[in-house]
Amino acid sequence: MTGRVAMDALAPDIESRVLRDVPLAAHTSWRVGGPADLYFVPRDLRDLGAFLRQLPPQVPLLWIGLGSNLLVRDGGFRGAVIGTHGALGNIARIDESTVHAEAGVACARIARHCAQWNLGPAEFFAGIPGTLGGALAMNAGAWGGETWRQVIEVDAIDRRGTVHTRSPAEYRIGYRSVQGPEGEWFVAARLRFTPGHQGAAEAIRQMLEQRKRTQPIGERSCGSVFTNPPGDHAARLIDAAGLKGTCIGDACVSEKHANFIVNRGAARAADIEALIQRVRDTVAAKFGVALTPEVRVVGEPA
Repeated sequence: MTGRVAMDALAPDIESRVLRDVPLAAHTSWRVGGPADLYFVPRDLRDLGAFLRQLPPQVPLLWIGLGSNLLVRDGGFRGAVIGTHGALGNIARIDESTVHAEAGVACARIARHCAQWNLGPAEFFAGIPGTLGGALAMNAGAWGGETWRQVIEVDAIDRRGTVHTRSPAEYRIGYRSVQGPEGEWFVAARLRFTPGHQGAAEAIRQMLEQRKRTQPIGERSCGSVFTNPPGDHAARLIDAAGLKGTCIGDACVSEKHANFIVNRGAARAADIEALIQRVRDTVAAKFGVALTPEVRVVGEPA
């Protein structure tokens, strides 16, 4: 497959670092997905701005951190993918209660640093299997905590490479949902915590042990597939519908936690997408509940 983006629009220094026809299976936690026309990892925020300014405005963009909560179809992504993990990775305590972190910082790393700094509550970040950029985009949460409860300010970049500093009041924030100015992507945030928060390291250890007991950690999954409906849990409904262990190809509903779909080894994105739909149809038919996927599906079918 040949990239469809006009490469003469990019300066030689940037063009030399843009990869073409990159299989996205290597960059997603399900380990499925076809190729992206372009794949770029910026050196820093300034480098990212230069890339965005030079990229033709009609080229679609996809941002990937750790590749969790993302299903890329087998036909791949016609556009440019920006990899933030390992690129936008700065984290620092900037005053007694405030942490500045860039979008590529793994959420588990935020939890560890806050534990060292005796800041909290931040333990819940250890249960989010992604980066801060993705957590901001969907208001990710775990163990009763949510990302945007800690946010006091964000930085977002647009297609012109301009960075906008915004407050939470400029976004509509809900359960696993964030809506804000179109054509902008999160690149950093200031997070506020309470100082003098003791015992976080032990709490994280206990939470991770519980997670290991109850979730298919170590298997290829995206994390939770569906949001919890009001007053109930997606996992309970899926289990009650008799769907644990149900497979399409090598894509299977986890026997350990029903709200996880795992790739047993050779699943295609089409198998996972079909299994998501089967789960939705079965739960709707048995209980009259429409499950909402929290996983983002992008790209083209094979």
